Amino acid sequence: MRYKPERIARVIDHTLLRADAVLQEVHRLCEEAVRYGFHSVCVNPSFVADAKECLRGNTVRVCTVVGFPLGATLPEVKVYEAIEAALLGADELDIVMNIGMAKRGSWEELEREIRSVVMATPDRVHKIILETGCLTDEEIKRASAAAAEAGAEFIKTSTGFGPRGATVRDVELIREAVSGRAAVKAAGGIRSLDELLTFLRAGAERIGTTSGVRIMEEALSVL
Repeated sequence: MRYKPERIARVIDHTLLRADAVLQEVHRLCEEAVRYGFHSVCVNPSFVADAKECLRGNTVRVCTVVGFPLGATLPEVKVYEAIEAALLGADELDIVMNIGMAKRGSWEELEREIRSVVMATPDRVHKIILETGCLTDEEIKRASAAAAEAGAEFIKTSTGFGPRGATVRDVELIREAVSGRAAVKAAGGIRSLDELLTFLRAGAERIGTTSGVRIMEEALSVL
């Protein structure tokens, strides 16, 4: 399948989640997203309102993170953070699951936590971050199934701050586990056009990357 540059742009969540990011960088992120036609900008919660204002009148969505990057906050805190982010204008929520629950096999508890966030923000898109580098293949499949059962629209591979980024194997395992009930977002270490296309061909439907501009410049020059 041949991918045109505009189609590539529409799968990218243009991401800035560094702890030391400043407002000027968020504004630049938004300007780049409009220029290239990215699906969204993904920023920390404290920048959601600024990003929403910067993107007013444009189709680029605002994505933010919940329970980031460890996923170990209390379920009630995740619910509150998700609600507040939605009120500030976030269209999409990338939620780090409780990795410890997955490691100890508490699948029903994990599903309840995810469902509580999904139900609290029913008109938003929810992407559950697994942090696949911390999980076995079986844990990836079980966590993916729990997230899909809880109503998540996407299962996301990684935070970008964990032990490793996304792999094609991760995408394959998630797709097998969810059986079409949720889409896959690959994120973590995707920095080139070739890498992005590899993940799309493996079945990912969204790509999170800090290298969106570099990827699009490459796409515009070769596609």
